[in-house]
Amino acid sequence: MSAILEPKSAAWLDQVQEDIIDPQRRIIDPHHHLWSEPLMFGRYELADLWADTGSGHNIEKTVFIDCHANYRKDGPGRLKPIGETEYVAGVAAASRDNPEQATIAAIVSHANLLLGDGVEEVLQAHEEAGQGLFRGIRHAGPYDDTATLANAGGGRPCPYPEEDFRQGLRRLTAMGYSYDTWHFHMQNSAFLALAEAVPEATMVLDHFGTPLGVGAYADKREEIFMQWRKDIAAIAECPNVYAKLGGLAMIDNGFGWDAQSRPPTSDEFVAAQRRYYEHAIDCFGPERCMFESNFPVDRLSISYPVLWNGLKKIAAQYSADEQDAMFYGTAAKVYKV
Repeated sequence: MSAILEPKSAAWLDQVQEDIIDPQRRIIDPHHHLWSEPLMFGRYELADLWADTGSGHNIEKTVFIDCHANYRKDGPGRLKPIGETEYVAGVAAASRDNPEQATIAAIVSHANLLLGDGVEEVLQAHEEAGQGLFRGIRHAGPYDDTATLANAGGGRPCPYPEEDFRQGLRRLTAMGYSYDTWHFHMQNSAFLALAEAVPEATMVLDHFGTPLGVGAYADKREEIFMQWRKDIAAIAECPNVYAKLGGLAMIDNGFGWDAQSRPPTSDEFVAAQRRYYEHAIDCFGPERCMFESNFPVDRLSISYPVLWNGLKKIAAQYSADEQDAMFYGTAAKVYKV
């Protein structure tokens, strides 16, 4: 991980206030993190999550996604991620104590798929630690060697092509779990090959495959967008892949809101990013898409209520059933909540 990025203050975020659009619409937020220690994005605990999910939109449930926090300090390295599941399971139990707030309904942790068949031991340990909430893992594949990104990923080449990784994914799938991933746009073709190689796996593409827009990529937005369009269309041909729609407000996407004197309005957000959302929805169909917050990472650029207002504006052109799928139904199906 990179150095700690300074979380945006409530005062900075609160400069933009908007009426909540369609406040009764039920929502599952299928992608957020928790940090009990100030790692890359500061602390973000249950009270912080509830401050966001309780800010006006009807967030009924959430899904925690791994963020390499609260790992065990001792024991075999392959089992250290179990500490994160233990921590989040405890937080999730506390979230059920307040019916007025969102409930953490599922946990997606980390396991090293390069263990191949050996990953079964780790998955069984996650299941025991998850108190009925463990649904799958994320083993991400971002790799960039330009040294210009705020979060450059794991610092090793993308593991998708490796046979041990693919065998680990097959074992994950055989045990009934889903697979989330995150990578940069340069790895979309490798992800496509992975999806084709393991068609039985339920796979979730996080954050649109992260089209980059800073550093070495800052002046290549249109070039990257055109290739990204082709890659997304090809990935969507794999019926086992679902798309998470969000995470484009990360610093490395290059929209620059984190450096402005105030955050964007929902209209500004929509104007900048609509084409990514519409293309992904056109390719995957609403039944394989789910809107996400990616908080607190995207909180460096935009507030929670304004983000969801923007997502609702993008979704307004679709039918009632299609909107319900993207805000609730797809996530409920994939994560079994």
